[in-house]
Amino acid sequence: MAKRTVSRDDFRGFFALYALAAQHDNKLEGAFRLLKLFTSSRSISDNLLDLWSERVEALDPEAVGNVLCPRARAVGDGTANYDHASDFLHALLIELDRKQH
Repeated sequence: MAKRTVSRDDFRGFFALYALAAQHDNKLEGAFRLLKLFTSSRSISDNLLDLWSERVEALDPEAVGNVLCPRARAVGDGTANYDHASDFLHALLIELDRKQH
């Protein structure tokens, strides 16, 4: 099996980075929600990470960033909430599928 393009640690780092930004902006509830996603990202299924990697490889990085970053900011701002990192990732996959078609 080929190595996955996006690792679990990549997602963990992404959530940690956005949590730090939310904390810096005094959005403590948002930072808490992002840290919750950071913690739950340990248990994202390998199949889901493989799906994400396939989508990322097929799209241009700007298109991926245009979906990924606004969703993370929405969690930090409190306009979006996910119970688990896999829920966040599912939402991203759905949005990328819409953009692709």
